Amino acid sequence: MATGAKGRDNRDERERARIYRARVALHEDRIRRRSRDNLLAGIIGGVIILGIIGAQTAYFVTGPGAPAPSPEPTPTSTVSPEPSVTSLLPLPTATP
Repeated sequence: MATGAKGRDNRDERERARIYRARVALHEDRIRRRSRDNLLAGIIGGVIILGIIGAQTAYFVTGPGAPAPSPEPTPTSTVSPEPSVTSLLPLPTATP
């Protein structure tokens, strides 16, 4: 009877070891997957942010958000206004 119990204990130990190795492998796979997912999310997030910055820059440099160009200064001559004819005539006065 001692040999039968020993075989059963040995089989139970092998089963526990197999289950333990499976749990360890599952845990390592989860860690590896999380690390890969975090790296991928960081790269995608960075690309999105760079795209947004590029679109904003393009919009405000060349698009409708661009400031209107200031008119080029044209040489202006300083012309004094000519006196009008009506200002040289005396104002009519009312005579009784």
